[in-house]
Amino acid sequence: MTLTAATLQGVWGPVLLPLRADDDIDLTRLEAQIRTLAASPLHGVYAHGTAGELHLLLDDEADRVSRMLATACAEAGKPFQLGASHPVPQVTLERIARTRDLGPAAYQIALPDWLPLTDDECVAFVTRVAAAAAPIPLVLYNPGAATTTLTPQLLGRLLDETPSLIGVKVPGGDDAWWDELRTLAVLERCAVFVPGHRLASGLARGAAGSYSNIAGLSPAGAVRWYDLMTADPALAGDLERRIDEWFTRHIVPLQATGVSDPALDKLLAAVGGWADIGLRVRWPYRSAPDSAVAAARDDARSQLPELFPALPADTTPMGA
Repeated sequence: MTLTAATLQGVWGPVLLPLRADDDIDLTRLEAQIRTLAASPLHGVYAHGTAGELHLLLDDEADRVSRMLATACAEAGKPFQLGASHPVPQVTLERIARTRDLGPAAYQIALPDWLPLTDDECVAFVTRVAAAAAPIPLVLYNPGAATTTLTPQLLGRLLDETPSLIGVKVPGGDDAWWDELRTLAVLERCAVFVPGHRLASGLARGAAGSYSNIAGLSPAGAVRWYDLMTADPALAGDLERRIDEWFTRHIVPLQATGVSDPALDKLLAAVGGWADIGLRVRWPYRSAPDSAVAAARDDARSQLPELFPALPADTTPMGA
């Protein structure tokens, strides 16, 4: 299933890494998680994003996760994307070459991150990766912590020179930023994806979807919220406000102490309870504390009920 700028949309959920005490991947728990994601109502699933600890995976590990995801999604009829990002751009090309036979709907790539790139170097990178991936399209991943910031002007140039670039993941921007995207006809040629907890306001401004941290909290709930953005925009906007308040209480304080985004993504999954992933992240990063889960879970189910299905009183809450 190959995507286009027009068909790349909706809520996509990340594959997270369940880790054993020795930091090896727990393949049994990983398989169960991937099959849960493939069977969920998510619009698609992706591997090797920040939430999947792409920066800590050896090549053979990345390949194994990719093949597990491809197998489960093929059986479920679910589109999937593979991240091929790496600080060494030659490794990006190698990871694409090894996984093209899996038929991902798109490859996610990030600009090389050790040193900042000039605009010409960005174009040189993206066009060469696009040639290596063809006919599989590309999605450019440009998080807020990236060394090279993707401006609307640079994105417009990349779209001019790389027709197979169909999407971009960005932190978002203010009204002027969105207006500049419209002026450059970016939104007509590229699916702009925003952070999951900002999807309602992003969709109203022209975003197409999210590679979603809210899907990490509740895969089915994230899709219900997305549907609500069309059915009842006011209620969807109110839910975004409550999500923001919940993040302020439970996520932002941990961020302030230096807990990394992958650790926070695993905390979200533990709060949602939809899969057995655990809180452990790979060395040298530290995990979110076990003590943070219970209060965050109780508060989420009280303040964000739209994200969680109604269950019998004697059933363990699940987020999907």
